Amino acid sequence: MDAVLDDIARHWPLYAAIPFVAALIGYVTKRVAIEMMFRPLEWTGIRGTFLGWQGVVPRHGGRMAAIATDLLTANLLDIRDVFDRIDSGRIAREIEQPLLRAVDDIARDVLAEYHPRMWDRLPPMAQELIVKQLQASSPRLVGQLMDEVRENLDDVLDVKHMTVQRLTQDKALLVRLIRETSRPEMAFIARSGIYFGFVLGIVQSVIWAVTKEPLVMPIFGACIGFFTDWLAIKLIFVPREPIRVFHRFTVQGKFQRRRTEVARQYGELIAREVLTVPNLMESILRGPRSDRLMAMIRRMVAEAIDEQTSAAKPLVTVAIGTRRLEEMKRAAAAKAIERLPDTVSHAEGYLTKAMNVANMVEERMMKLTPVEYEGLLRPAFRQDEWKLIAVGGVIGFIVGELQVLLMLH
Repeated sequence: MDAVLDDIARHWPLYAAIPFVAALIGYVTKRVAIEMMFRPLEWTGIRGTFLGWQGVVPRHGGRMAAIATDLLTANLLDIRDVFDRIDSGRIAREIEQPLLRAVDDIARDVLAEYHPRMWDRLPPMAQELIVKQLQASSPRLVGQLMDEVRENLDDVLDVKHMTVQRLTQDKALLVRLIRETSRPEMAFIARSGIYFGFVLGIVQSVIWAVTKEPLVMPIFGACIGFFTDWLAIKLIFVPREPIRVFHRFTVQGKFQRRRTEVARQYGELIAREVLTVPNLMESILRGPRSDRLMAMIRRMVAEAIDEQTSAAKPLVTVAIGTRRLEEMKRAAAAKAIERLPDTVSHAEGYLTKAMNVANMVEERMMKLTPVEYEGLLRPAFRQDEWKLIAVGGVIGFIVGELQVLLMLH
């Protein structure tokens, strides 16, 4: 024992440095593990070999997007409730001016294209009268379309497909969705490496003083990297429910403890990045069920034209021809569909406020069970978790070996 104490006294700076180096190992391995979860977005390395890496989240983006979407659509969001909040009359008022301009352009373009001689021969007043009649019926048509979309929402909108596609195509968005809602947890993991590493470093220095065994440093380094990675990840999620310790302290997984903050952040991200008005419009107009909406619009446009020409339908049919009239209806519907995104964009502010997606997601997230809530973030860690922990062990082993070389020289 005297020899051990004497050695510590003579080389105390080295022994004092061991816990700090161990703390550094703990921190570095955590930072590396965190970055490996999210970066790089694309596979980087030597093709055809295992020498390379792609962030765990972007690598398994499709699976994680599906999990996030299942949680969103099953527990956090009812798309029917979202659309029920929209007032059809208010939309018509919001888009009134762009709608009137669109009807004016469509009517003049179609009539000039399919019956130019008749249109050109009409006096300007007659042309204006025809356009005004069509414009007068357009607000009612908007309300009717909105009501039919609401009643047949499942037939025209596949929200799961839209969400998965959005998160899969934009890997950076998926990374941001997980990283932004778990930033304090990531910081906790990194800090925990310092604390755990320092404590284990003290034990490491004592064992080295007693044994002088060269394997002590790399083995302890590996254990520090491996064990602290594993423990830090566990402490994020468990215990799920608050546990009182010594009647004074409350212990609970950090992510579980932050539910109120996470719910607000997650709701805002979903509203701002995923379930936006442009994204919904894109899915409705170009998604897998868009053909049903197109059929709906074509039918409504045809009915509106028939309604306007009903008083003189025999004359119109004779003058234009049945086939030509049908072509005009299809052309008008196609132009209406083409102008729809730009027209609706003028109501984006109202629609975003009315749908209030962020608030709905936040409220429902607060009602999840601890296990359901954990499912929001846990898949990001569970997939390839062993690799992250193993990398921490390898880095710790290498740094421990460098410590041996330093102390022996």
